[in-house]
Amino acid sequence: MATQLRSVPDPLDDLSLPGWLYWHEGFFAAEKAAFLRAAPQVVCHESEIPNPGDWRSLDYLGESVIVIRGDDRQVRAFTNVCRHRGSRLVDGEAGCARRLTCPYHAWTYASDGRLVGVPHRAEYPGLDKDRLGLKPVALERWHGFLFVTLEPGAPSVATMMAPYEGEVAPYRFEELRAIGRVTLRPRKLNWKTIADNYSDGLHIPVGHPGLTRLFGRGYAIEANEHVDRMEGDLVEETSSNPSERAYQRLLPEADHLPPSHRRKWLYYKLWPNVAFDIYPDQVDFMQFLPVSAEETVIREISYALPDDRREMRAVRYLNWRINRRVNAEDTELIARVQEGMRSPSYEPGPLGTSEVCLRSFAQKLRRLVPEARLPHPPAA
Repeated sequence: MATQLRSVPDPLDDLSLPGWLYWHEGFFAAEKAAFLRAAPQVVCHESEIPNPGDWRSLDYLGESVIVIRGDDRQVRAFTNVCRHRGSRLVDGEAGCARRLTCPYHAWTYASDGRLVGVPHRAEYPGLDKDRLGLKPVALERWHGFLFVTLEPGAPSVATMMAPYEGEVAPYRFEELRAIGRVTLRPRKLNWKTIADNYSDGLHIPVGHPGLTRLFGRGYAIEANEHVDRMEGDLVEETSSNPSERAYQRLLPEADHLPPSHRRKWLYYKLWPNVAFDIYPDQVDFMQFLPVSAEETVIREISYALPDDRREMRAVRYLNWRINRRVNAEDTELIARVQEGMRSPSYEPGPLGTSEVCLRSFAQKLRRLVPEARLPHPPAA
């Protein structure tokens, strides 16, 4: 169901956002307070932490979060911060530890977050270990994926994706397994520059000749209240590009999918900065993790159902080749946009009637941070 229009149109609905929102540190601080800290962030799939002590980490808005499976096999999330002097407990993206011991003073925590070891215990006569366990972080399981939120306030992933539950179900997300490692791509870009581009349908025939060869003119977008949905069906016409042509020819039947989706590339972007790319052969997730007003880390990893067919192995490699080119094209395109947003000459441009995702994004931002309505930064 598409986003409903208000009874009284906003005169700004036909305009894009002002440029200063894409580089102003004060506005970035307002975004963090208004919605970014409450936004659900995917950390990993449950299959990546199968055993007690297995953990994965995520760095988001200056906070390090660890998701760990306890000895009771329950999965929990905590901030990666020792309760003694604030040292980080673990380094890296993944590991296994039945006990988390701080490298600074050796305070030790069980995998369920309890403080279980304090060297020189007699020096802390009033210490109550029950009150000094690791700080918990809200955790949500959604079809096998583990999401965390630093603060309350946002709808759950299940709520956001409810309109598409029936479409997602056949992909059997719970059975997916990682087929690569987490990739981190730092970019000198505002996170919104990346998010805007992800949901922009008009640039596909202009900036992505490969996707245009694969989809023809059939790329479609829609905006829901919390989710943007994009799709493209592979055309019958054989591509002139070798990788694309081989992908078209070798893509095997995915019998678990309805016929309508066996040659469909499907994209979801959850407000504000998490996206799933869903293909017949694999599922990729992408996050636009803000670092500052003009710096973002794109975090990616691929998952797939176990499938040893040679054709499936081949198309997964070809998928990577095709989308590596798409990513390079996007990187160049959005770098140009980021530069333009810095120009004092830039004023909000018009949004076409088909640009429903960009309209929806701008409306949300103006509602959550009213200063987004201003053409220039406020004095304070």
